[in-house]
Amino acid sequence: MHLPRPHRDDVVIAVAALLGGLLLWSLGLYTNGDVNRPLPKWATLVPLVVICAMSVYRRTFPLTTLLVCTLCLTVDVFSVGSLVTIIMFSDGVYVSVVYGPPRFAHRTPVITGMLTVAMTGLLTALLQVPEALLIGVVFGLITFGPATTGAIVRNHREAADAAKLRAEQTALLAEMDRVQAVTAERSRMARELHDMVANHLSAIAIHSTAAISLDDAATTRSALNVIRENSVEGLAEMRRLIGLLRDDASADDREPAARPSLAGLESLVAQAGTNGAASGLTVTLDDRRAGQNSGEATLPAPVELAAYRIVQESLTNALKHAEPGEVHVRLVHTAGDRLTVTVTSAYGAGAGPRAPGSGAGLVGMRERVALLDGEIEAGPVPGPDGGPEKIWQVRAVLPVRDEKEPDA
Repeated sequence: MHLPRPHRDDVVIAVAALLGGLLLWSLGLYTNGDVNRPLPKWATLVPLVVICAMSVYRRTFPLTTLLVCTLCLTVDVFSVGSLVTIIMFSDGVYVSVVYGPPRFAHRTPVITGMLTVAMTGLLTALLQVPEALLIGVVFGLITFGPATTGAIVRNHREAADAAKLRAEQTALLAEMDRVQAVTAERSRMARELHDMVANHLSAIAIHSTAAISLDDAATTRSALNVIRENSVEGLAEMRRLIGLLRDDASADDREPAARPSLAGLESLVAQAGTNGAASGLTVTLDDRRAGQNSGEATLPAPVELAAYRIVQESLTNALKHAEPGEVHVRLVHTAGDRLTVTVTSAYGAGAGPRAPGSGAGLVGMRERVALLDGEIEAGPVPGPDGGPEKIWQVRAVLPVRDEKEPDA
């Protein structure tokens, strides 16, 4: 059997105890005197050497150490006795509580306390001399005292370990929260960047293609005007987004970043109509929100932002993929109910998209709707007349709680 390497401190303690015991023995300092003992004087060195040798593994084998210490103390009682053997026995009780199994560590102070009381009472009853109480006190000092001290030390260590574990768990949870917050913020920034710029870049790509492919001065000039308009607006929106991300920007040099709302929906639809005219697209708006004509329509800002971005992305996709025809935007909302956004466009097997797409638009719309616990559907559906022709429809349902309702 390969024994583990002992702890350095245990080796130092064992060597110091052995040298101290040999010194006391050589000086004739015994705990039991040198008369009426069945064992010779040199016999006290045997338990001393054994108990010091076993103490080298006091941390590794605490229960075995306690057993050996008990046997050595028993032998020491029948010899002239060594103070070092008694001290090392007390150390064996201490380490068995500190490093032993939890159940044993919890029971040892109780057991040693009961033995101390029982021995003191028994010796007092049998001997009926004051020295019997002194023997009981000494027995308690070498058994109950170390066991209680070990229990206190073990409890403090366990409390420290538990506090350290809680601190590590708290740090881990904080790091997880930070990573989740960073990930969520990056996703939000990606959605905003895509929704703000994709519409303008798609219009630029389509009209630049028209300007290159068509040899007509009027068409080229019109396309270049649209390209310039979308470039300027896209650059302005990009600057607003960058202004939000700059940590060192002061209040004087940062442009106000207005959050898009449904109040700008007509302007968005008009711009989309201008951008899609060259592709044969006409864009119409049917806004049936309650109170919107009187200017009293109020929706939560997250709902208005999500609805605006859904319409914006749907119009961008229509500009890229839709067949020539009508693109219809419809909003329906009644107070305290929900907002339904529907965007339809002509659907067919065309030659391909007029501008490249990344596929992130639908993902961004679904993420926005999911954050509001809403529903969204996107795909081809039968036309309104029930014929074989289909239309592409994006339909999002956004829950809206009436702001006048009391909080639950």
